[in-house]
Amino acid sequence: MNERLSQLWTHLWSFDLTADLLGLDFVQHALIAAAIIGLVSGVIGPLIVSRQMSFAVHGTSELSMAGAAFGLLFGISVGVGAVAGAVLAAVAFGLLGTRARQQDAVIGAVLAFGLGLSVLFIWLNPERTSNKFSLLVGQVVTVDSGGLTALIWSAAVVLIGTAVIYRPVWFASVDPDVAAARGVPMRLVSMIFAVLVGIAAAMGVQIVGALLVLSLLITPAAAASHLTASPAKATLLSILFAEVSVVGGIVLSLAPGVPVSVFVTTISFVIYLAARAYAWVRPRLHRRPDREIVEAPGDTGYEVVRP
Repeated sequence: MNERLSQLWTHLWSFDLTADLLGLDFVQHALIAAAIIGLVSGVIGPLIVSRQMSFAVHGTSELSMAGAAFGLLFGISVGVGAVAGAVLAAVAFGLLGTRARQQDAVIGAVLAFGLGLSVLFIWLNPERTSNKFSLLVGQVVTVDSGGLTALIWSAAVVLIGTAVIYRPVWFASVDPDVAAARGVPMRLVSMIFAVLVGIAAAMGVQIVGALLVLSLLITPAAAASHLTASPAKATLLSILFAEVSVVGGIVLSLAPGVPVSVFVTTISFVIYLAARAYAWVRPRLHRRPDREIVEAPGDTGYEVVRP
């Protein structure tokens, strides 16, 4: 273990090796794929956080992994299988969890079912062990030109769909009762958004794996929510944080050969902690001085605010 840690530390600062690897085609494909997934995660993440759907993302990622394992077993595209599994999870959440108090139980049941299917499909496939491991922790460097094209189309669907339903989703998140009274089709909007989240989760599985997809879809948006209450600013910050996490994670993982998810999750969590710390310090730095009451001659007092 000590030898591995020493090797990790040495290679982590091997800038020449990192520069050489950045010139390879498959690494450039990985960086483009990461940038695309970072953009999608940053855009949809604040909506997920505002709707308190973090647990749903985790459940969706498990069925996404099951779909990817199914594709790996039967020779179908892993990306297509992951998207199909995620969409099925979203549909199941929408059909079974019709009431808010049912959501957690439904997500837990679907999550467990997805894990069971994943175990079955992985057990039935004794070959391609590295690919099965990548379903858990991600392996973006395996993205080829065909996978990159699929990611672009998936990203286009998520971004266009999010743009179409953005306002009703925010409205329904802030005040669902008023939104329903104003005629917002709550169930339809929720179903569409769940499908978009499913596709985004399936995309994230290729970077950080099904176990850690929350680090892209939730953590950057959660960090942004501590810095601003503006939806537009939160979205921009979420995109920035997601891009720094995923692209930076890939670059740092190249030389040591460590799974990408290690660095992506670490960077995103450090950003989250920094945002929490700044949100705690900021009001104390800008706190107005206490007002002091100064007695004027007579019975009448007046208030003086010390600058």
